[in-house]
Amino acid sequence: MTPANDTTNYDETCPLLRTSNAHNVEARIAEKPKPTPVPKGQLAALCVVRLVEPIAFTQLFPYVNEFMSDLHLTDDPSKIGFYSGLVESVFAISQLCSIYKWAKISDVIGRRPVIFFGIIGLAITTLMFGLSKSLASVLVARCLGGLFSGNIAVIHSVLGEITDSTNQMVALPIYGLTWPLGSIIGPLIGGTFSHPASKYPKIFGYQFLKDYPYFLPCFIAFVIAFIGVFLGFIFLEETLPSKRNGKKCGISDASTNGDCATTAPALPEKPLSVSNLLSIPIISALALSGFMLSYLGTSFDVVFVLFCYSSIESGGLSFSASQIGYSLATAGAIAAAIQLCIMSYLLRTFDSAKMYNFCMALWPYTFLVLPILNLIARAGLDETTGELGTTVVALLWVGIAFVLMVSKVASLAYSISMILTKENAPNAASLGQSNGIVQFAMCFARSFAPFVVSSLFAISAEYNLLGGHLWVVIMVTISFLGMTISRKIEQTSAKTIG
Repeated sequence: MTPANDTTNYDETCPLLRTSNAHNVEARIAEKPKPTPVPKGQLAALCVVRLVEPIAFTQLFPYVNEFMSDLHLTDDPSKIGFYSGLVESVFAISQLCSIYKWAKISDVIGRRPVIFFGIIGLAITTLMFGLSKSLASVLVARCLGGLFSGNIAVIHSVLGEITDSTNQMVALPIYGLTWPLGSIIGPLIGGTFSHPASKYPKIFGYQFLKDYPYFLPCFIAFVIAFIGVFLGFIFLEETLPSKRNGKKCGISDASTNGDCATTAPALPEKPLSVSNLLSIPIISALALSGFMLSYLGTSFDVVFVLFCYSSIESGGLSFSASQIGYSLATAGAIAAAIQLCIMSYLLRTFDSAKMYNFCMALWPYTFLVLPILNLIARAGLDETTGELGTTVVALLWVGIAFVLMVSKVASLAYSISMILTKENAPNAASLGQSNGIVQFAMCFARSFAPFVVSSLFAISAEYNLLGGHLWVVIMVTISFLGMTISRKIEQTSAKTIG
């Protein structure tokens, strides 16, 4: 019997849910957007284009110290790191000068022309580097290379324009594989094909390669770059909203095949000025923390190679160019595994700002482990033969794998920073410039980090400051400062949400 105060008539024709409840269920379902299919063709083309830079950039790491030594710039081996750091700083300073300009130009003329022009320039300057016979020519080649590499913010913007919040957890780890993959291929090329005439006399025993022992790895990187430009020119389509004009462009939408779909032209938004963008707290926090992240990441990359190259007595491991190449390739393999196996899960499970802070908190440990490896090498060094025992060598490689794994987990902060920048850009038209500001801050740190950390390493070894490990104390202190600054991102993000 129906209660008197209930006016609803129940029978088999009535819906099981009240109308109001049904509306609530529908509203809750509507709140969760349907995942947008990943634009597979565009993403694959972008990854091919992105792969070029890390190969060209990292192929010189295994032999750059040896290159500087061959130029006879100094008789003191401990000062080689100063010149190696100078080479990398010149590259980063030039990139710093061009990165925001390229981002701004791409917001006007489109992404494709800026990307292709930059890659072609990088390819040519890499070839120039291999043909250099003096410090001046090396610095000119690296300076020009840095100017052309300023399009990194533009490539990041393309990724932001072909994805949205529902599919970036899938697309970003795939895109993130390009740098680790390039950092595997690049060092293997550099370590294997430097001095090819002496390593493989039957195949490369030409006088030209004897005169230019570092040309072959640069030439291989040059060829790979032009292959990337060719494939990108065919498959990568324009993504700048104002340049699409309703054409099929591969932008992520609700298309059924996940590739290209016709988009209706929309009224173009106006990008904000630099001052207006920097007045947004989250953008300025991302730029400041990106500066610290880049300083720490670049410093570790530089000091790790210098640490491996230096003698055991001066605080290093006395590795050859080939061994350094294998070490860096190992680092790339570890980073690729992280991106492929757990990055997507982490992005789906954890808050981006909290993940960023966790990654920044790992940097102190990457620097602390290196002097421990040197102590192991010192303890296992045979004074008679000057060689390390098999057990000690195995232990060193385990330690190297560990410290590289920690550094690559910490480096996930680069990818997370890209997500945070995209999520907090004020509008689509300002995405390129927002990326440009953050990348500018990162390049600014990269412009002097190699010089500073290599000089610290050389001074610590030369004057035996804290047993040659003063640089470790300074870098750990800076790492803790970076941790403190990174917390502002989570605090600012929470205020924005609130």
